[in-house]
Amino acid sequence: MSLRKTGLLLAAIAVALGLSVAGLQGQEAQGEMARRAKNKVPAVYPELAKKMNLTGTVKVEVVVSANGTVKDAKVVGGHPVLANAALEAVKKWRFEPASSETSGVVDFKFESHN
Repeated sequence: MSLRKTGLLLAAIAVALGLSVAGLQGQEAQGEMARRAKNKVPAVYPELAKKMNLTGTVKVEVVVSANGTVKDAKVVGGHPVLANAALEAVKKWRFEPASSETSGVVDFKFESHN
């Protein structure tokens, strides 16, 4: 089985089992957004990632509507086990209103703090 398929399988298992910890350990969000985020919901560091001692950055491309809500988000880079946590968090973010829809990339950095 290829490394990519193994990663996708592990991500699917993590999602199916709902593995997560109550708090976030070492996640930081940054990004290249033209609009300021008013409310940043932190990503939950997945339990599977913690057990595997996974760290890394997940890049999420975000489309923000004029009213500041996230219209669309998709992972454009990062480990599959960490990707869903970043995607779910950024969908809950709220941005400053603007005259039109905008897009950009947000980076979520995951670090293990055992």
